[in-house]
Parts: sequence; C-alpha cells; structure tokens
Amino acid sequence: MSITAIRGFNDILPTQSEAFRLIEEEARRVFTSYGYSEIRIPVMEKTALFSRSIGETTDIVEKEMYTFTDRRGDSVTLRPEGTAPVVRAFIENRLYNGLPVTKLFYTGSMFRYERPQKGRYRQFYQIGAEVLGEASPKVDAEVLEMLMGLFKGLGVSEATLEINSLGDARCRPAYRKRLLGFLESKKAKLCNNCVRRINENPLRALDCKNPGCVEATSGAPTIIDSLCDECRGHFESVKASLETMGIEYRVNPRMVRGLDYYSRTSFEITAAGLGSQNAVAAGGRYDTLVKELGGPDTPCIGFAIGVERVALLIKERAQKSSPLVVFIAMGTEAEKRSLNIIKTLREKKMKVVADYGTGSLKSRMKRAHRMGAAFTIILGEDELKEGVVTVKDMEKGVQEKLSPESIVERRISQWA
Repeated sequence: MSITAIRGFNDILPTQSEAFRLIEEEARRVFTSYGYSEIRIPVMEKTALFSRSIGETTDIVEKEMYTFTDRRGDSVTLRPEGTAPVVRAFIENRLYNGLPVTKLFYTGSMFRYERPQKGRYRQFYQIGAEVLGEASPKVDAEVLEMLMGLFKGLGVSEATLEINSLGDARCRPAYRKRLLGFLESKKAKLCNNCVRRINENPLRALDCKNPGCVEATSGAPTIIDSLCDECRGHFESVKASLETMGIEYRVNPRMVRGLDYYSRTSFEITAAGLGSQNAVAAGGRYDTLVKELGGPDTPCIGFAIGVERVALLIKERAQKSSPLVVFIAMGTEAEKRSLNIIKTLREKKMKVVADYGTGSLKSRMKRAHRMGAAFTIILGEDELKEGVVTVKDMEKGVQEKLSPESIVERRISQWA
C-alpha cells in the first residue's frame, strides 16, 4: 500500500510554488517600503495563548485547532493564526521598550482542522502584518492602502475592500444587548451552534454562513448604529482618509470577524474568480489584546493574507514571470562551447536549463516543449561555423540567429 499525504495537507508542486514565490517577494517589497520588519514565529505555541486571545467560543478554538499533549503533559497547539504568536513575541521580548511603534510582518504555515475546499486546506499559508503601538485611524487607512497596493502590484485587479467598525468596550455592551434581544426572537430559525452560543457571544450569529442563519439575521440591528462618539469618529476618519487616497471601499455592517480580539476597524478583501469562498485577506484593530496577554496597554492593527487563494488568481502570471530557456547543444564541441554561454546567462538572472540528452534535434525540441520552455537556444555544427546560436520563441514559432554576446543585450528584458 502506498503512503499518501494526510487529507488537507497538500504538496506545493513546482507549478504552484512560483506563484507563492511571487506573492512572498512582492509582499516583502511592499511591506519593507512602509517600514515593516520580518519576524519568524514558532509553528507551535502553548494552547492557552490561542484560547485566551481568539476566544473560547470561536469555531477555531472549539473545533479547528490541532491540539495535543506533549511528553511533559503540557497542552500545545499548531498555530491556527499568526497575530497571537506575534503579540506573544512582542511581549516576551519586550519589543515595546524599543521604538514607539513596531511594524512586523510574517509568512508561514497555519493549521486548522476544517473541511478542505478550493484554496483552503488544513495546512495553509499566510502572510500577515501587524502595527503595534499606534491608535490613529490614519494608520488603519495606511494599512488598507498598503494592502490594496499589494494586490494591485500582484495583478489582482478585481479586489474589493469591505470595512466595518466593531466598536469597543464602551459601546459594544449596549449593542450586544440589542442584538441578543433580536436573536432571542429568531431562535427557532437559527442553527443549533448559534443557539448554543448567542448568550456567550451573540455577534457569532452574524458571522454564521448557514443559509438559515443568514436569512434569520438579515434584519438584525447593526453595530454601526450603536457606536459611541469616539468609535464613530474613528471610523469616519478611516473612511475620510481612504477617500482622500482614492481607495474604494464598501461598508459591510454584518462583518464581525471570527476572532474575539477585534475592536473598532475590521476589514475583508474579496476577489472575483474564487467562488463563494472569495476572501483573500482580512484583519482589523485589536487594541486590548497585548494587555490581555500580560503586556502594556498597546493599540494594534493587523491582517493576514491567504496565500493559496491569491496564488490561484495569479497562476497565469506566475507561469510567465520567469520564462524557461532550454539550451540544446548538438555534439561534443557544441557542449563545450555552451558552458560559458549558459554560465553568463545565469549570471544575468536568466532561468536556463542545459539539455544534456541525446537524440535528434526534433526529439530534443519536443522535450524542451514538454519542459515548458519559452525559448530554446540551439548550438549545432552550422552555428559553430557561423559563430552564432539559433534562438527560437516556442510560443510564436519564430527563430533568429544571434551572436552569443548579443543574446544578453537583446533578450535580457524578455527572458529575465
């Protein structure tokens, strides 16, 4: 019996990893231009970190975490999200004693036991960023500008930004009371999960994707109508800054996010072409989490990007981003002459594979096609006599003869 991968734990094959690389490189470029530094967090944390930060009644903590007891009897969990570990590192390493504002980003695997679906697996990859130590609504807008700029740079043209405000500890209790009263009148139409949890956290019902719950809560009061003056002013300032920067957005009063630590600004970015599970990034403000986990009072905002879903959107671009050049040398002398040419091309950041196989030129060209070559360079007896190489554009089917020196000069912008 052959051994296969665990369900929901997928191999990232070479045809997919190029898209991952593009996303990660563009994220690093964009984030560092805004003053963010990279942090690498452990893949495993103490379970208490997530139960305290995410919330005991969330689906993640109740049903989705990979939690087990280690050999010392301690409960540990494979990280289901990145914000709580970043906050833990911020507190443990006293990063708050450095700069007044700390900007961090991270990449890596997360783990949740949920039903695998398009672009969503039990081991999945996220890129996230966090701003710790800044309460200004202008930072909220800047984070959203950065995120939308990243998607634009990746060529995700139909990204849509939705925003909401979740209020804070002053105005949310009154809204919770109003919402709870509404939900009590709709109990018969809610799923068992929502009925079980509405007394602990009624906002969960607004986040439920069950069609019956969506219909039952369609007329629910919105938190925007219950915001205190300070939270309302913060939200209006975020919207004004977005409008000044020309960032289009839509207010979605039903968006409450799935984690307990969020407050005030929350947001989600969706993209066409992914079906019903179309969210590619989400996040929000979490001004009390650092203090709740034992650190100083520190306002924060952050987000996470689903790498698999974005990779699906840029798959075609990724395939064209680093075109493959296959070098076919026909004969011993040609192979010898090809070595320095190939070395020079690779030094110029070109992706070149030397075909050391045997067979006719026709069979080797077929092999280059199967490899996915965008161009082939042929060096045979005729080319050796003329001091040239033959370059063939595999897509267009056209070819020309060039001197080895002119390949870099004339083709680097097209191949690199």
